[in-house]
Amino acid sequence: MNTDALNPVTTQTWANGRHVVRCVNAIRETPDVLTFCFMAEQPVMFFFKPGQFVTLELEINGEQIFRSYTISSAPSVPYSFSITVKRVPGGVVSNWLHEHMDVGVELAVHGPVGQFNCIDFPNEKMLMLSGGVGITPVMSMARWFFDTNADVDMVFVHSARTPRDIIFQRELENMAARISNFKLNLVCEKQESGQSWGGYRGFFNHAMLEMMAPDFMEREIFCCGPTPYMRAVKNMLENLGFDMKRYHEESFGATPVDVKVEVAEFAEQALEDAEAIMASDMLRVDFSSTGKSVQIVPGETVHAAAAKLGLHIPKACGMGICGTCKVMKVSGDVEMSHNGGITDEDVAEGYILSCCSVPQGDVVVEY
Repeated sequence: MNTDALNPVTTQTWANGRHVVRCVNAIRETPDVLTFCFMAEQPVMFFFKPGQFVTLELEINGEQIFRSYTISSAPSVPYSFSITVKRVPGGVVSNWLHEHMDVGVELAVHGPVGQFNCIDFPNEKMLMLSGGVGITPVMSMARWFFDTNADVDMVFVHSARTPRDIIFQRELENMAARISNFKLNLVCEKQESGQSWGGYRGFFNHAMLEMMAPDFMEREIFCCGPTPYMRAVKNMLENLGFDMKRYHEESFGATPVDVKVEVAEFAEQALEDAEAIMASDMLRVDFSSTGKSVQIVPGETVHAAAAKLGLHIPKACGMGICGTCKVMKVSGDVEMSHNGGITDEDVAEGYILSCCSVPQGDVVVEY
């Protein structure tokens, strides 16, 4: 990189949107986990809140696919960012990344966004709980506090299947050895033949919590991992009377089965209701860039309106998390129920997430 390019006058600052980046390194963390490091061709300072995520825009087998990944690096290393990906059996994106993402490969990313971060929920005492590759957002937080010499009392608890599956183990141990305000606790479900392990064994439980962080009631808790792990942790804390306003969790799992069943049950009723709606009650959605418009039933989203016209607004999560479906609202009112996929600044400028924005009247969208 040309050092002249690092001049503050020419260096850009990352902002939520679409950016083209290039892979500059691929690091093996465990047998099935790789960290991919990215930079922009023209230097960009990748500022974000530790714990936030980006959405990758990929083309796999001729199909455009979007997938969200938490940033595992910290903004204290500003000219690059990293994601850490576990290869999932049958996983289209994770397997493609492990097999094809190499130094020099370019791709587009959207972000950064996300409400799960340590900046918006400050506390002098923090408890970071993670399972498997769910370590990535809390690792970003720990790295940030470590690099900035923050006066934060951190207890870091990570659960892995076996000792060889512990992600970032050497770095975590180094942080624990270097600073007194970082307490590391590692839990392994089991120990395989030939592996040595002297730490906690089994599944994270109340007894372990009391030993690792006896003052957990005073801490801000950040939790990320597989859905069963987070469900167990949340239930345990609720049963112990923890103030759940200070509990924060993040995950990018599939739509829960019970939600899918509920949607299926109400689909037929929704169709019957739609047929009973008078034409005068229908709402109009105009897409100004393409000159197309459509009538929709009250309660339908902007994204659904676009789909009826054959307009493909990119979408990854469908729940207002990833921010991929962001579009500009030119006029009209919508009710947007998002989950952190858009910033207050974007909303103030007029942007909406089409997947979770329901028109309250006639609406004009720039698309």
